[in-house]
Amino acid sequence: MLRRLTRAATPRQRVFWARRSGSLAGVPTYVVDLRSDTVTKPGPAMRRAMAEAVVGDDDYGEDPTVCELQATAAELLGVERTLFVPTNTMANLISVMCHCRRRGSQLLLGHECHLHVYEQGGVAQIAGVHSHPLPDLPHGTLDLAELERLVTRGLGSPYHPVCELICLENTHSSSGGRVLPMEYLRQVHLLARRYGVRVHLDGARLMNAAVALGVPPACIVEHCDSVSLCFSKGLGAPVGALVGGPKDFIEEAWRLRKALGGGMRQAGVLAAAALVGLADAEEMLQRDHQNAQRFARGLQELASPVCSVDPTAVETNMVMVRVDGLPPEELCRRLQAVSADEVAQTGRAVRVLLFPWAERSVRAVWHRDVSAQDTELALGKWAFVLRTLRTG
Repeated sequence: MLRRLTRAATPRQRVFWARRSGSLAGVPTYVVDLRSDTVTKPGPAMRRAMAEAVVGDDDYGEDPTVCELQATAAELLGVERTLFVPTNTMANLISVMCHCRRRGSQLLLGHECHLHVYEQGGVAQIAGVHSHPLPDLPHGTLDLAELERLVTRGLGSPYHPVCELICLENTHSSSGGRVLPMEYLRQVHLLARRYGVRVHLDGARLMNAAVALGVPPACIVEHCDSVSLCFSKGLGAPVGALVGGPKDFIEEAWRLRKALGGGMRQAGVLAAAALVGLADAEEMLQRDHQNAQRFARGLQELASPVCSVDPTAVETNMVMVRVDGLPPEELCRRLQAVSADEVAQTGRAVRVLLFPWAERSVRAVWHRDVSAQDTELALGKWAFVLRTLRTG
């Protein structure tokens, strides 16, 4: 699907590996980094494409590789135009600023979505937009009745802010990479249009959602008025994102990118990496999803009272693990540590890097630098740590 729509990018070599980091008693130490899909490093094909990229001044619209990426992405997403920007945080902020022209405009979004929690409140700090968070349902969706109540509350009222934008996140990272159902997207868009409100999709991991649903990305984006897409997560590029939407929207986005300091010059070296990431996205993301599901099933088979997981909730590249009996921080510390006992019992030394997530959970994220073998190493390390906890 994605390979067919991406016209020109250097084929990426498949990389299956666990990173070595020192040794213990002559046994190599392997590092499996599951903290985030942002930790990937460019492979040989991506580095070659960057080195050989044809470049120009993108601030003048003259970088041919950036233009190629923007045209390729516009076709892929089913939008009129796209604009290459440094980060997805900037892409989201630009989109909010394009939609919400009046200071004090209201933005409705989930209280755990990335734009609300992890982007420093930029919509208020910089854009003067009032964000009103709604409770996220377990699937990363919002209650439609409550959404409609808040959309209509400001209509004709001199007291309440006027809602101009709804922001959705797909996949929803705080819910464990859940994919928003297509029917839900359709209903939100219909509700928004009924009251003259726009819908922006934070599509940082949009390609994961498309692969999980088995549909072209354009089928998801058609239910939104604008979209962002990140290249430095599952697509494996070192930097970059884009904003997509109608022609007049992107013209205004170009002005705002300049105002926010996002205008770039010979950015083709970055766009080339994004093109490579798009070229093999379907194959690589499917593999990531399969590895995440394999890990979830394996962890469930361990039947530990300390860690539990619901494999049916693993829809893309993330696994949320509930932790009982010890702080998640302590579990992460044990998974990262290497001991002589581990080498003696398993014949190997493995460090698994994770972040605690919420009060009683950890989140593991698969990406193109974590292979099926790495997944088995992580499961083995997890089994060793849980066995140590049980016998200790």
